[in-house]
Amino acid sequence: MKSDDNHSLSQCSECACFNVRKAARAITRFYDAVLEPSGIQGTQFSLLTVAHLAGELPITETADRLGLDRTTLTRNLRVLETRGLIVVGPGKNGRTKSIQLTTAGRDALMKALPYWKKAQQLVVHNLGSLRFKELLKELAALRSLSKRAI
Repeated sequence: MKSDDNHSLSQCSECACFNVRKAARAITRFYDAVLEPSGIQGTQFSLLTVAHLAGELPITETADRLGLDRTTLTRNLRVLETRGLIVVGPGKNGRTKSIQLTTAGRDALMKALPYWKKAQQLVVHNLGSLRFKELLKELAALRSLSKRAI
C-alpha cells in the first residue's frame, strides 16, 4: 500500500458520512430512550407525525418527506400497520398506495408527544438555541448537497 493511501485512510475518521451517521445513530438512541414509556420509537414518531399533519398521503410522498427509500418506509409502515396505528390503502387515483393515521395511531402519537417534547427540549437546551438552529441549517445544506452531487 502506498503512503498516500495510508494518509487518505487515516483521514477517514473525518469522513462526513461516517460522522453524520454516527451522530444520527446516537440521537436516535437518545430519542428512543426518552420515548420508550410511550411505546413509540423516534422513527415511528416522525412517520406518525407526517401522517397526522398530511392526512392521507401517497407512500412515495411520505418517503420523500421522511428522506427514506420506499423499501425502508414499507418495512416501517408494516410495523405500524400491524399495530393498527396506520392504514395502507389505495391512493386517491387508484394507481398508488397511500397511508392514513388511524384513531389508535393518533392516540399513540398524542401519548408520545410529551416525551418527544422532553427529548427535543433537552437537545435544544444542551446545544443552545442558536447552535441548534445552526445545526438545522447545516443538516439542510447536507441534504441539498446530496441532491446536487448525484
